[in-house]
Amino acid sequence: MAQHAELKQQLLSRLGVLERRVDRITGNLRRESEPLEGDFEEQAVQRENDEVLGALDDAGRRELSAIRAALARMEAGTYGTCAACGEAIAPDRLRALPTALRCVDCAA
Repeated sequence: MAQHAELKQQLLSRLGVLERRVDRITGNLRRESEPLEGDFEEQAVQRENDEVLGALDDAGRRELSAIRAALARMEAGTYGTCAACGEAIAPDRLRALPTALRCVDCAA
C-alpha cells in the first residue's frame, strides 16, 4: 500500500501538469490570446498548427481520463488488479505505467 501511495502522488502530480497543459492548448485553439492573422498565408500556417494542437489536446485528454480512472480505482480499492483476469498487476508494471488496467499477460 505504501507503494500505491507513492504512485498516487505521481498520478496527482501528472494530473495537475496535464490539466494546466490542456487548459493552455484549449485557450490557444479558441484563440483567447492571439486571433487569426489577417494574412491568408499566415492563417494557413496557424490552422496547420491548430491540427497539431488538436492532436496534443486529444492525447492529453486521454491521459487525463486514464489518470482519473486509476485514481478512482485506488479509492475503490481495485487498483493493481487486472481488469481482464483479476490477478495482481506486477509492481514493476505499475511503476512503469501507473494507469495500467491489465497485467502483462492480458495486455499482450
